[in-house]
Amino acid sequence: MMMPDILPRPLARWTIASAVALGMAAAANVLLARKAERQRPPMGRFLHVNGEELHVVDRGEGKVLVLLHGNGSSVDDFAVSGLIERGARKHRVIAIDRPGFGHSPRPARGLMQPEEQADLIAATLSKLGVEHAVIFGHSWGTLVALALAQRHPDLVAALVLASGYYFPTPRPDVLPFSLPALPVAGDALCYTVWPLLSRFTWAPLMRQLFGPAPVSRKLSRCLKPLALRPKQLRATGQETAAMIPAAKRLSAEYGHIRAPVTIVAGEGDRIVSPEQARRLQAELRIASLHVVPDTGHMVHHSAPEEVFSWIERSMIHAAAA
Repeated sequence: MMMPDILPRPLARWTIASAVALGMAAAANVLLARKAERQRPPMGRFLHVNGEELHVVDRGEGKVLVLLHGNGSSVDDFAVSGLIERGARKHRVIAIDRPGFGHSPRPARGLMQPEEQADLIAATLSKLGVEHAVIFGHSWGTLVALALAQRHPDLVAALVLASGYYFPTPRPDVLPFSLPALPVAGDALCYTVWPLLSRFTWAPLMRQLFGPAPVSRKLSRCLKPLALRPKQLRATGQETAAMIPAAKRLSAEYGHIRAPVTIVAGEGDRIVSPEQARRLQAELRIASLHVVPDTGHMVHHSAPEEVFSWIERSMIHAAAA
């Protein structure tokens, strides 16, 4: 006796074809990720800290400046902007690929909240013999910098925060960009269709990040291959989903921060309203605010001289304290 077909034949053919296409897409994305890692080899060295592996760039000598990149980025951001080279002329500069980004592997347990990343970075700096440092954080990296100041106050000599999201607000844009954070389905997306979608949206995203200032084509070319790897797309989605709850937790403790804080924002930022920076200055009694006209979210690229001058000022004040 013959068994009836489980699925109608056209539907079965469509299902098989879709599965084959997704499998081929996954294989292609894995190969592209490996190619990207060969083309953009690590700039620094790897440290094993608290069960995690971090890619760390360590340049120069003297007082320590630590650079923490934003969501979806890597230490290449600071290399292209010139912050590593400029800082290393007078200081010791330590730039870290945060977990899941650049050449730092994705943690086995998935997302690390800003507080966990702060503890990991503090342990990394201790391993490098660093007792005091000025911390520069950009975008999502500002949350980690603030968590460092809250949880490790003796380590943080000063904070310089650029383009940060500091307080919870309604963000409709967060939901679609959080899809890669979904359990199981998120990994499936990141290994199949999400890299392709991200390639189509890359140029508009860069214009959104830099606008109203021109896009840095060098940074765009530099970041794109690593940013579109499945593991980094997954990490980006997870940090996007975690952003609002993290800002809510951390903002409750801003008043306890002892370190001096310099806040930088682009007046035309299309990702995070500069009102976030103004509100943070009002919350902190030891903060200075610099809102740069004609710049957007990537203010350290669009106005590198100004941003580095504020970093240098913080380095000088921290050394004198």
